[in-house]
Amino acid sequence: MNIIFTRPLIDSEDLMMNFFKLGYKVVHMPTLSITSANMEPINTKEYDGLIFTSANAVRFLKMKNHDKNIKCFCVGNLTERSLRLKGFNNTVAASGTVNALKNIITNSEKNIKNLAYLCGDVISYELDKELIQSGFKISKIINYTSSKILDLNKESEDLIKRYPANIALIYSKRSAESFDEIVRKYSFSELMTQCTVMCISKKIEDFLKSKGWNKTELFNPGEELIKIDQIKNG
Repeated sequence: MNIIFTRPLIDSEDLMMNFFKLGYKVVHMPTLSITSANMEPINTKEYDGLIFTSANAVRFLKMKNHDKNIKCFCVGNLTERSLRLKGFNNTVAASGTVNALKNIITNSEKNIKNLAYLCGDVISYELDKELIQSGFKISKIINYTSSKILDLNKESEDLIKRYPANIALIYSKRSAESFDEIVRKYSFSELMTQCTVMCISKKIEDFLKSKGWNKTELFNPGEELIKIDQIKNG
């Protein structure tokens, strides 16, 4: 089985290696370039908690102090794990959706009202506005930017042609847009007829279906192998 990984290498290297060891053919086709937005370091003592909707926001976090006990709200397990690796110990994770994260925050301790929301320059859900309407004070801080990758090097193009994908893993709507554009630009559509596109959210799945992708599946981050085994075994 041939699998396309679309996340940047830093986010997918370990997972790719695990699949490679299990005998899968792995093709890396990054669809987004992630860079720091050069945020000003924040003083965590000014906030009751921090909100993270992406592991990228954790990666580019800058702090004036080293308070690792501040409450951290994470969209999912991958983001929470990134924080834990940085030494943060007061974390809570939602089930992988921003709506679930909003519910966790609104039902949190009553003294947590002033929050810093770390995010990218492109978001699909205005969590800050939703929380402000619920009575929270939110400081939205953009600490990373993303841009689409629409060009493949010759090696990646040849690999995709030689090993037509059975599975493609997509982790954001922006990544889905880039993936679809690459497939069309390089005339991979016929090669992808047997490809199941695994989507991390219903919004991504709906977008891809609107573009003509009929074989789609939803999955939870961290459960890629479980879902692929289910697909493989029918």
